[in-house]
Amino acid sequence: MPERTASMTAHIKAVEQIRDSYAAIPEDAAPRLAKATTNLFRFRAPAKTASLSARDLDQVIHVDPVTMTAEVQGMTTYENLVDATLPHGLMPYVVPQLKTITLGGAVTGLGIESSSFRDGLPHESVEELEILTGDGRILVARADNEHADLFRAFPNSYGTLGYALRIRIKLARVKPYVKLTHIRFNDADKCMLAMQEICESREHDGEPIDFVDGTFFSPDELYVTVGSFSDRAPYTSDYTGMRIYYQSIRSRARDWLTVRDYLWRWDTDWFWCSRAFGVQQPLVRSLLPRRWMRSDVYRRLVGLDQRYGLTARIDRWRNNPVHESVIQDVEVPVERGAEFLEVFHREVGMTPVWMCPLKATGEWSLYPLEPGRLYVNFGFWGMVPLPRGQYDGYHNRLIERAVHALDGHKSLYSTSFYGREEFWRLYNGDAYWPVKSAYDPGGRLLDLYDKCVRAR
Repeated sequence: MPERTASMTAHIKAVEQIRDSYAAIPEDAAPRLAKATTNLFRFRAPAKTASLSARDLDQVIHVDPVTMTAEVQGMTTYENLVDATLPHGLMPYVVPQLKTITLGGAVTGLGIESSSFRDGLPHESVEELEILTGDGRILVARADNEHADLFRAFPNSYGTLGYALRIRIKLARVKPYVKLTHIRFNDADKCMLAMQEICESREHDGEPIDFVDGTFFSPDELYVTVGSFSDRAPYTSDYTGMRIYYQSIRSRARDWLTVRDYLWRWDTDWFWCSRAFGVQQPLVRSLLPRRWMRSDVYRRLVGLDQRYGLTARIDRWRNNPVHESVIQDVEVPVERGAEFLEVFHREVGMTPVWMCPLKATGEWSLYPLEPGRLYVNFGFWGMVPLPRGQYDGYHNRLIERAVHALDGHKSLYSTSFYGREEFWRLYNGDAYWPVKSAYDPGGRLLDLYDKCVRAR
């Protein structure tokens, strides 16, 4: 097709540009990918790095409604990809919650959403990766070619093995609307059991379901939300203006959204984190342009606060206790989920907490979840006052210990405190280092421990 040919020609030119740019970086400077947006919460100290521009690698190359696949550049956001696939009645198998998460970020890091109980994580629907490796090569990796080791190790490698330049993914069919049912529980054990039964049967009240997630508000107020595609809807709700999605979970048992609004239901208020900026106050919300009520705007505000320490200064001025940033996503086996919630609520106390079931469909070297086993992702994001005499990292270390005691695993997009030996045991250093040596023998890129724990 002429359109695909033109897009691929532009892509080839962008690949040549980034390869030349990479080759020009001095040997003693660690490359750092320059992106327009980020959803990482590892705030790194200034270091001798060289910026590697990816500004021309953010396009959808082609959507094929016949094969139900899409070829996408690595820095393409899911917002742009969804806008390209929905007109064909298609969507990615898993669409992470926030609009500006990129395909490359979700594959080399981790992403999750309410279809993950069935379809796993975003990288599990990837058919092919074009990668700029640490040694400067441009390689195409698939599960069935000579670079299968790189393909399997790429998820959770966070740019330490290379950068995704082009990704081919499988797509799933959609219907125009999603019917939501919010099911309340007053006991965490019963909630986890119901979530497990729904995910295993893939139905609720005799009807097939397409999406499952949940919300913890308190030990006696939890919800499982199930979603089903529909050709028609008696009405549709709008949570991009004055109304707030997560608050609706507590007030209505049934709801309807367009498929696009369902995919981005969490983005307008960054789940519930917009309240930290006053955006949930009716007066503020009425005056704020809708285009500013987005996760990437809030993330930039957090970055500015981190850089200039505004919140810390205000706390000192008001004589408030020192706060610790607790921003994490963890996976715990569903049968241990109630135990985790009990520990978390007692020791941390942050609410709400997002709950998203997932089941890995295969084995992936650097994020060793047991294939076919149902886990629950618990997501919590905010600030917690430190107990007197404790230092930054107190709550995060506690969470790490609790997660691994319950046979769980933790995402690495935010702060981590593992010792080196413990880290490589948990994140499969035996699988990582042979691939690292094969594709980045000179160590041009940081290794996973230095990047994700030491925050270099």
